[in-house]
Amino acid sequence: MGTVTHEPTGVSDQVLPATRWLAVAIIPFLVVAFVVLYPVPTATGRWFAWEINPTMTPMVLGSAYLGGAWFFARVVRARSWRAVHAGFLPVALFATTLGVTTILHWDKFNHDHLAFWLWSGLYFTTPGLVLWVWWANRRAAGSPAPGGPALAPAVRWAFAAAGASALALGLFVVVAPAGAIDLWPWAVSELTARVMGAVLLLGIAGLVVAADPAPEAARVVVEVAAVMLALILVAAVRARGQFITSRPLTWLLGAGIAGVFAGVLVLARRFRSHG
Repeated sequence: MGTVTHEPTGVSDQVLPATRWLAVAIIPFLVVAFVVLYPVPTATGRWFAWEINPTMTPMVLGSAYLGGAWFFARVVRARSWRAVHAGFLPVALFATTLGVTTILHWDKFNHDHLAFWLWSGLYFTTPGLVLWVWWANRRAAGSPAPGGPALAPAVRWAFAAAGASALALGLFVVVAPAGAIDLWPWAVSELTARVMGAVLLLGIAGLVVAADPAPEAARVVVEVAAVMLALILVAAVRARGQFITSRPLTWLLGAGIAGVFAGVLVLARRFRSHG
């Protein structure tokens, strides 16, 4: 007699132990990287995998790391897979991009520094691990049950627009960094342009949220975006003299970040008021 298998129905909307343990393992790396990059961004030559100039670039990367630490801390505590699922594909894309960037610019790194080998080990293993737990957890949780509260269509369209814009600009910078050098708001090399492109690609979380009408799918994404964008705006004030004001992208990107930050603050307040 054959074995009858039943497809998951979404009743077991669980976060698997392997997913939580991966989050626990990643958090310390992200926190340490933030501490190295953000508070004293002039010390990257001493403490990081390579020396990064000017200081706006390490501060943006540090902002992404603290946002990532916030995300994985929420994964550790999550009661529902649906509440955190939207962050995994963006993290996998970010890590994959940095892994490929490391290979393409291998000679630019400080191979004598422990930080470089930690960087390489992280970005050569994390993409596969994150995709594996995403796939395993997605299958275990099954399809979400129909019904329940949903995000307003206008909010989902806003997420989609932000996600598509970040994806388009991020892909351009990653694929054509030489062209981005003459457009970017501050001085970058091909290596650091690709790193900034990887940060932009985290914005595909907006597209994932737009595809899922459940408010809980958006809540953690909004929290992470608020952390990241607040730090980036503070970094912009700290590094205000580094911006090339004659470039249109300086103003477009600045306005976009400020606008998205304002939007996520409004959403965060609504989420808190609705419990």
